[in-house]
Amino acid sequence: AQGNTADLGGSPVDVIFYLAPGLIAALALFTAWRTVSQWARLRGAWTSGLTAEARCLRTYTTARGGGDRRVRTVLHHVYEFTAPDGRVVRFEEEDGPGTTLEGDFVRVHWADHAGGPDVIATARPPRHGRQALTALGVLAFLGMILVCCVGFVVTYATTFG
Repeated sequence: AQGNTADLGGSPVDVIFYLAPGLIAALALFTAWRTVSQWARLRGAWTSGLTAEARCLRTYTTARGGGDRRVRTVLHHVYEFTAPDGRVVRFEEEDGPGTTLEGDFVRVHWADHAGGPDVIATARPPRHGRQALTALGVLAFLGMILVCCVGFVVTYATTFG
């Protein structure tokens, strides 16, 4: 059994001390990708110049957590609007305002990608600065996590390797 761990560079403890920071770093990178992706989607919808009046078709909530953990409730809205070419566009958005109810009309910002089925839309009002600061704050925090993971692995490798 020791021959297998020697191939990986050391004892089973070494593998754990390399694998755990690697998984944390991978999760941080995935979260960074999601943050940048959402930021780009919102920015694309806001800067496209396309707006429409949409109707809220449905609202519902989902809950995550419970038991020993804190419960987080997320409010979802389903909107529908008609594009200038006659297409009916329906989209769902999380964490919208609790004051928007089924049947309400709201202004949406949207971007069309060459008339294809992929339409980016949001009912959130443009807040370029706030969205940029939020995304940059999240990215800075995730960057600190990555630096800590790399620092830990380098320190462990030079001390025990």
